[in-house]
Amino acid sequence: MTAIEQHPRHRLDELLQNPVRFSIVAALDRASTLSFKEVRDVVEITDSALSKQVSLLEGAGYLAVGKSFAGKMPRTSLTLTREGRAAWKAHLATLREIAQGLS
Repeated sequence: MTAIEQHPRHRLDELLQNPVRFSIVAALDRASTLSFKEVRDVVEITDSALSKQVSLLEGAGYLAVGKSFAGKMPRTSLTLTREGRAAWKAHLATLREIAQGLS
């Protein structure tokens, strides 16, 4: 491995480098479960944009999507998985390492 390949940036999670996905996971890290609408409002994006990003994160195993009903109203909940939380913590640790120049 060359010195370039050893730079911590190579350990950053590609999925979490996207600002919207980063923001979604950050919001879910602070709360055990949030509704789709809560995440949409916190991240300030449209339903369709959130749906696309949630699909990518769910496909990677980073979050779980729950479906339920409150009366006749459908409810979608989002929960960070154990794998997602581990990826988030590793990503943040790498960002801190880069920021502190510990490479």
